[in-house]
Amino acid sequence: MPWFPDFASAVELARKQTRAAGQADPVGQFFAALNSGDSHVLETAWPGEVVVYDPRAGEVRGHRQLRHFVSQNQAWMADHHARVETVASTSADGRAVVELLAHLDGDGQHLAWPVAVVAESPDELSVVFRTYCSQWPVDGRRHLRPPILKPGPDHPGDVVGRYQAALQAGDADAVVSTFEPDGYYREPIGAHPSHSGTTELRTFFAGRFSAGGGIELEHCMVTDDGVRCAVEYNCVRWGGHHLPPQAGIGVYERSPDGLLAAARVYDDVEAPRETVEDA
Repeated sequence: MPWFPDFASAVELARKQTRAAGQADPVGQFFAALNSGDSHVLETAWPGEVVVYDPRAGEVRGHRQLRHFVSQNQAWMADHHARVETVASTSADGRAVVELLAHLDGDGQHLAWPVAVVAESPDELSVVFRTYCSQWPVDGRRHLRPPILKPGPDHPGDVVGRYQAALQAGDADAVVSTFEPDGYYREPIGAHPSHSGTTELRTFFAGRFSAGGGIELEHCMVTDDGVRCAVEYNCVRWGGHHLPPQAGIGVYERSPDGLLAAARVYDDVEAPRETVEDA
C-alpha cells in the first residue's frame, strides 16, 4: 500500500528533473489538495492523467479513483499509527525513486516495512506512480504482482550490470565479488532481514541458488544518478522454475571505489520450495 504524502516527495524530485525541460510544476497545488481534502483542487492540480500502480489496489486511474484511493490510504495509515522514514532518493531522466521505511504500530508490535515509490511526470499535466513492496510483513502472504512495465532496451552497466549477470547465472561467488567487504543485501520482507559481509552474503546467495540455477530478471526501466541505480524489472525465472512474470525493483548503491555498498530489493516473489530458506 503506498504512502501518499511520500508520493509528494517523489513528485518533487521528478519535478526538479523536469523543470529543466520547461515543464510546469503541479506540486504546490497537489500539497494544497492534500491539506484541504478538496477533491476539486486535485482535479485542478492534475487536469491530465493521474495513474497509480499499487500492489493492493492495482491500477488507479483518473481523479475519481484517486480521491477514493487517497481517502482509503489516509484511514489505513491512521489506524496503524504510521510514520514514514525516507531511506534514499534517486532521480534521473525525469523520474524519481524514493525508498521508504513505513513504521507501523499495532497490537503491541512495531513493524518497519520497506516500500519504494517511483514517480515520473510524462508531461506538465500528468503524473504516474509505481509502488513496490512485499505484502508479507503486513499479512503473512506472498502476492503475485503482474508486470507493470514491459522489458526495455536499457540495461545497467558497471558493477550493477555484473551483479545482474551473476544473479542470472546463479554464481554466488561472482555475486559476492560485486559487493564491498562490508556491503549488504536487504530482503523485501523487512528492515532487518539483511545479509552483510562476505561470509553472510555468500551463504545467503548460495541458498538462493540452491533451486538449480540463477534468478532471471527482465529489465524494464533504469534510473541511475551515478551513486544509486534503480532497476525496475519482471522476475521470470528462479533456478529451473519459470515463473509468471512478477514486477519488482532493486536499488543498488555504489561505494566510492565502485563496488556495491548495498542492494535493497522490493518485490513479493516467492522462492521455490527447494530453495534453502534460512540461507
